[in-house]
Amino acid sequence: MTLPPQPLCLVGARVICPVSGHDRVANLLIENRQIAGVGDVPPPSHAEAVDCKGLVVAPGLVDAGVFQADARACRMGGITRVVLMPDQSPPLDDPALVAFARGAGKPDVWVHPLVAATRGLAGDELAELGLAQEAGAVGVATGRSAIGAAVVMQRLLAYARNFGLTVVVHPEELTLTATAVATEGEYATRLGLASAPAYAEVLAIARDLRLAQATGARLHFRQVTTAEGLSLVRAARARGVDVTAGITPAHWLLNETAIAGFRSFARLSPPLRVEEDRLAVLEAIADGTISLIGSAHDPQSQDAKRQPFADAAPGMAGAETLLALSLSLVREGQLSLMRLIEALSTAPARRFGLPGGGLATGEPADIIVFDEQAPWRIDPSRFAGHANTPFDGLPVAGDVRMTIKGGERLWQA
Repeated sequence: MTLPPQPLCLVGARVICPVSGHDRVANLLIENRQIAGVGDVPPPSHAEAVDCKGLVVAPGLVDAGVFQADARACRMGGITRVVLMPDQSPPLDDPALVAFARGAGKPDVWVHPLVAATRGLAGDELAELGLAQEAGAVGVATGRSAIGAAVVMQRLLAYARNFGLTVVVHPEELTLTATAVATEGEYATRLGLASAPAYAEVLAIARDLRLAQATGARLHFRQVTTAEGLSLVRAARARGVDVTAGITPAHWLLNETAIAGFRSFARLSPPLRVEEDRLAVLEAIADGTISLIGSAHDPQSQDAKRQPFADAAPGMAGAETLLALSLSLVREGQLSLMRLIEALSTAPARRFGLPGGGLATGEPADIIVFDEQAPWRIDPSRFAGHANTPFDGLPVAGDVRMTIKGGERLWQA
């Protein structure tokens, strides 16, 4: 049996817990892999005192909807739990594959798999959701694509409701987006790129919201990137539909012009949108329509990215930069630091029924320690693995100084 690590006391930090509303300078004691207390008492003699003056201590980030459980990238990014998409090789459409994926990140990161909605993610035959849940699946996902047939989606939502599983959806109308690599409009036309209208997302959102309302299912759109789609989500929540929406930093920091020069590192899925949609995303983050922020960590090899734009694989590395890019929301006044931590940690933990997301006594000691103001420049050469990012060279602020999982210091800058 592995002995617990030495008790730690993080001294003099700004301790933020969205669950309790705690936001003040305090000491935080970690003992037996759990939070043992938060307060002003001096560090006990049996604990190692770690000076955290000027730093922020918060629950470890819970990154919902990653495509790769990259342990070192998570450590560097302050991420202690990931919700893993089923788009693996092979897809996570079998209980044994789900169980294997669940253990893949040990001991560096807690991995919580999503079972594939359909066999092989082909959009036809439903997978065995109940058995996958017993094997450790915390939800079910359609993967990088949508389910084209409404009848299959209806069955999925009804089936998932019976097991209390959240259905994670990539919303797009497949018949409109089949060959598209960009958002339809003047910019895509000028570059000569195959494109799809932004309302391809809207049509899929409208359908799935109506089906979720009819079945009583729990629905999560991994990303909603259009003003019209966000309006639909907002209205559905107002009438009681159990729906949440997520986003990644790229879709509030960049618009379609980032693909200038056929820059394949900015080829994402969903594609970058027009400026009006980018601004609508910021508004939705501020008013809570978008309640989960994640990295969608999907690093691609240099060979996969350094292709003609239309042939390049969509996706980007995001775990290492999630916190720094997200802190832009605090500096620009869209969110308080408390609400940002909620979107990065507490809200995803609650949505998928995971431990963590708070700093109450008895909670797992999954913690991020960071300097909110520390400046640095995004340099892919310091990334853990594949280094494709559209933010190469961007000056940012906010540096992870320590990542603690289960009371163990896994990363210390």
